[in-house]
Amino acid sequence: MAPRVLVSDDLSETAVQIFRDRGVDVDYLPKLGKDKDALLAAIGPYDGLAIRSATKVTEKLLAAATNLKVIGRAGIGVDNVDVPAASKKGVIVMNTPFGNSVTTAEHAIAMMFAVARQLPEANASTHAGKWEKSRFMGVELFNKTLGVIGAGNIGGIVCDRAVGLRMKVVAYDPFLSEERATAMGVTKVELGELLARADFITLHVPLTDKTRNILGREALAKTRKGVRIINCARGGLVDESALKDALDSGQVAGAALDVFEVEPATDNPLFNHPNVVCTPHLGAATTEAQENVALQVAEQMSDYLLTGAVQNALNMPNVSAEEAAVMGPWVKLASHLGAFIGQMTDEPIKAINILYDGRVAEMNVAALNQSVIAGVLRAQNPDVNLVSAPVVAKDKGIQISTTRQDKSGVFDAYIKVTMVTDKRERSIAGTCFSDGKPRFIQIKGINIDAEVGEHMLYTTNDDVPGIIGLLGMTMGKNGVNIANFTLGRSGVGKEAIALLYLDQAIDPKVVDTLESTGMFQQVKPLVFEGA
Repeated sequence: MAPRVLVSDDLSETAVQIFRDRGVDVDYLPKLGKDKDALLAAIGPYDGLAIRSATKVTEKLLAAATNLKVIGRAGIGVDNVDVPAASKKGVIVMNTPFGNSVTTAEHAIAMMFAVARQLPEANASTHAGKWEKSRFMGVELFNKTLGVIGAGNIGGIVCDRAVGLRMKVVAYDPFLSEERATAMGVTKVELGELLARADFITLHVPLTDKTRNILGREALAKTRKGVRIINCARGGLVDESALKDALDSGQVAGAALDVFEVEPATDNPLFNHPNVVCTPHLGAATTEAQENVALQVAEQMSDYLLTGAVQNALNMPNVSAEEAAVMGPWVKLASHLGAFIGQMTDEPIKAINILYDGRVAEMNVAALNQSVIAGVLRAQNPDVNLVSAPVVAKDKGIQISTTRQDKSGVFDAYIKVTMVTDKRERSIAGTCFSDGKPRFIQIKGINIDAEVGEHMLYTTNDDVPGIIGLLGMTMGKNGVNIANFTLGRSGVGKEAIALLYLDQAIDPKVVDTLESTGMFQQVKPLVFEGA
């Protein structure tokens, strides 16, 4: 059955056609995004939801979206999506950070020209029949210093354009390497130095707890007198009240704002200020950008729903289609290893330690980690999936650690998962052979070679004669067929384990029968979904 996608905001017909061409059933209902009740009633059967900014994805809507797997936002900002709630529900949230990068960067450059030459005020004056040539004395951009806060995707394009304008560019970005800065032709500096040196400051960072009011009252006081500020990124990066005071005092000569703390901005203390240029969040408002992000979100959502590839997700590691194909057996193995740990554990888990050995250590271990964690937690909560697993683990205070190492044994690659509680540690390792089938290769340090089946029985006992016969006879008497039987022991007469791959689920009465013999320390039926 083909996956179903609802498009609840305006999206180009070309983008909608991409869904159809890829084999996805799509309903294009662009008015639903503005009708909360109608959207709430309609969302239930859909696997995907494609939106722009009109649709508000709330916790209430997510609760009604019983089949939803992915939300695709045609654009960068996801302020209209409750991402934490989506993560807890196990829904991937994607955006399209690159489709409007050039457009947004160009708008920032345009705003810089506008505030430097007072173009809106001069335009209004001239249209009014005035000829106030002496009133509008601007400044050149040539040879001025531009301070760029955030030199990532959009900020990097702004840097490139500014260098082309022969500006001196200084950039503050903790993630910008010295090598990358040199290649871009900019100087990497700390924020304090940027504030002191810049003639113009432009912001290109997301709004987070760390960046909120990054240009607040204290920071504005440290700027070069007469600085001009451009914000085409996010409202809330600049303290609007402090900015107005700095404009009134002359500390800031001008500001150009495309974004505001409250949007839609119908009333703002900066409105009608003679040295402020305002636009209504037009950073991505070009025909090219709107088409680009629409096409990109359609491709991304289709890829995920049809192949499992994850691109530009905010709450899930990116996995390309090629990676998804190669990693498929290993993702399944990781889930089975986690499921074994989860089903064997009744105590609160303190930590999950995951070791990747050999070629699997070169794969996308972030995605594999989430598969392990989901496998562990699903034993207690069947609704946990790859997306929600890290959120649930964090809420439970479970520490996750990852180790990679070069090939260290007879297997080309393997994964080992160790679970830590207050009372014990429990470990299991597995690998994938050339046939793509996951195998368990070690439990509790005891080497085995066990094919993974949907229904299995795990037992531990002292290494004494008669165990194999007892297990086989008990299964036979109760009509349980054994598909595979694997044994392992730590040494002669020491601890031994058995894994039985069964053709059907085992009745609890059979478990009681085995336990009543007194021959086993542990008898545990296990289920591995998708095995």
